[in-house]
Amino acid sequence: MTDTMTIHHAEHNVPDMLRGAGLRPTRQRVSLAEILYSKGDRHISAELLHEEAVGADVPVSLATVYNTLHQFTEAGLLREVVIDGNKTYFDTNISDHHHFFIEGENRVVDIPGEGVGIGQLPQAPEGMEIVRVDVIVRVRNKISS
Repeated sequence: MTDTMTIHHAEHNVPDMLRGAGLRPTRQRVSLAEILYSKGDRHISAELLHEEAVGADVPVSLATVYNTLHQFTEAGLLREVVIDGNKTYFDTNISDHHHFFIEGENRVVDIPGEGVGIGQLPQAPEGMEIVRVDVIVRVRNKISS
């Protein structure tokens, strides 16, 4: 797995980061990685990354953005945060942590890994092991009475 601290330094050499993750540093991958990691830890949708790329004059299709995000996830450079079947975010913070999902704002916020206690986990199916537990806590603004 890739060193989290290395990924988030703006001065890090993006082509070297991609090579270190086993990915060829194509022009589009480098451009998208620079956009992704230039703003520190964040949760971004493919659509928003596509908008930012277009705004930065990076000629890339939405399909290429999706493919690249999934390649980065498989290479350990991102974490995929699936809120439900319609909402997926990609997290540049790959450390062990959980998330709040703020309903109404469609925003994801980190919860430190030690901020959530997991009681009893089920036995993994035969021949398998539990890799990670992801907790998503849904919150919304209180309704005033």
